Amino acid sequence: MPKNDPVAYVQDFYADQFAWCYGCGRFNKDGHHFRTRWDGDNTLTEYTPRPEHIAIPGFVYGGLLASLIDCHSTGSAALALYHRDGHQLGDDAPVPRCMTASLKVDYLKPTPLGPVLTVRGNIAEIGTRKVVVKSGVYVGDELCVKGEVVAVVARIGQEHQR
Repeated sequence: MPKNDPVAYVQDFYADQFAWCYGCGRFNKDGHHFRTRWDGDNTLTEYTPRPEHIAIPGFVYGGLLASLIDCHSTGSAALALYHRDGHQLGDDAPVPRCMTASLKVDYLKPTPLGPVLTVRGNIAEIGTRKVVVKSGVYVGDELCVKGEVVAVVARIGQEHQR
């Protein structure tokens, strides 16, 4: 993938041992496969819920929406840290893998099941190991869910890696 490709997804660059997440891991065959990329100075994830993601007829299950914000935000944090350190996706440097330290979700209105969900995020704060990401889940131009995630760089010992 070209270094400056605007549709390069951070999850495609996670080290293999960090690519198993149910929400965004490329190796989890049963997972959602959420994918996050830059969109100007913000981040973007698009996902179309499947019929089994139903809460009540016509609406998306809230747990999926929380998962979408969670994985979008950890991907956004990884992008922000990588960019801060002078890298672009496709460089030889390993992409940091972030984990959620805190997840806050506000459900503003029922989210319809069927249309593409667009998560737009912005980096509210970036530190040495911690990144705060604020995101919104949209259907078209309508904000349905907003979230805030505190993500931290994962420091996982060999005993926990695949």
